[in-house]
Amino acid sequence: MNERMTRLMAGRLASDLPPAYWLLWLGTLINRLGGFVIPFLTIYLTGQRGIPVSQAALMVSLFGAGSFTASLTGGEVADRLGRRPVLLLSFLLAPLNMVALGFARSTALIALLCLIQGFFTDMYRPAVGAAIADLVPPEGRTRAYGYNYWAINLGAAIAPVVAGQMARWNFLLLFLGDALTTFVFGLIVLWGIKETRPVEAHHAARLGVRKRLARLGGEPLLLLFAGLTLLFGTIYMQGNVTLPVDMQAHGLGAPQYGLAIATNGALIVLLSISVSRAAARWPRFRTLAVAALLLGAGFGLTAVSSTLLGYALSVAIWTLGEIAAATIAPTIVADLSPPELRGLYQGVFGAAWGLSLFTGPLLGGWVFQHLGSTVLWSGCLALGVLLSLGYLGLSGPAGRRMATQDTSD
Repeated sequence: MNERMTRLMAGRLASDLPPAYWLLWLGTLINRLGGFVIPFLTIYLTGQRGIPVSQAALMVSLFGAGSFTASLTGGEVADRLGRRPVLLLSFLLAPLNMVALGFARSTALIALLCLIQGFFTDMYRPAVGAAIADLVPPEGRTRAYGYNYWAINLGAAIAPVVAGQMARWNFLLLFLGDALTTFVFGLIVLWGIKETRPVEAHHAARLGVRKRLARLGGEPLLLLFAGLTLLFGTIYMQGNVTLPVDMQAHGLGAPQYGLAIATNGALIVLLSISVSRAAARWPRFRTLAVAALLLGAGFGLTAVSSTLLGYALSVAIWTLGEIAAATIAPTIVADLSPPELRGLYQGVFGAAWGLSLFTGPLLGGWVFQHLGSTVLWSGCLALGVLLSLGYLGLSGPAGRRMATQDTSD
């Protein structure tokens, strides 16, 4: 009976999703399972290379700067040259740079390699997002993006644990293992995935960059949605930046923060697939509005939390918002985008998330230090409400646009 149920579940999960999608999914999982270096980069730079904390933080920021640039560049190149060349470029060059970073000794060289690594590590993301939109019809995209999000987070939950053990033997193993899993994803693309770029994108690639960007400038829905994504990400980043500081102020240190934030990963792994299947039937912008309310309410609850249980409950609430948004948002971007601009649309969406890596720590840290924790968490609640209203405001015009895209697909 158990084997029969397993086969039935596997068949239901795979329905309507083509084999090429599952190869992308498998590659994503393998790549994320080997995401060893970034979570430990600051520890490596300060402990193994003797670099001051301030300089190490700058190098991590350079990685983020490379990632931000890669989102826009990768999306544009994916439309002009195809998804497959971008994937291969990212997965075959990033491992070489990662190995070089592991052997680098000069501070200046490490900084340069961090910038390059951020670029090639995340250059593939808009190409994958566009490829999923190419491969999966609109009615299946919510599940497709949701499953991919689940794979990312499953890998992200396991990788630091494995990396911590590897670091006890030799930090160089982290760089070599990270490079190897990325290279395996490249081999999967090389041998198993053909080009998915639609004919419209092939013809539109003849247009110059200015004309393509001018067309993008005429897409206010995308730019407004990217702005809301930036606001969502700015709130969300407080879980990594100011939440541990707030817990420390209440006498709860790193072990307690680890337990509280583990609630996030556990719920994502347990609920993401079920939510992805159910969300295909939910009204998309109303779902995002509810997700924004959950995000704001979860962080708002932090204002009155002082125990591990209270913090864990707040994390659980905003994680529910994260799961819903991570499933729906990339689907909306795919549905809004014309076939010839899918890569660029995904790139703009990814760049908004990348920019929140800067705005979240900057704004959250300033408010926490100068105005206090109560103002910060109350502000997160208020911003969550405004964000919810923003999504509802976009629902009408975006719904009409997506209906037009469905008929054109």
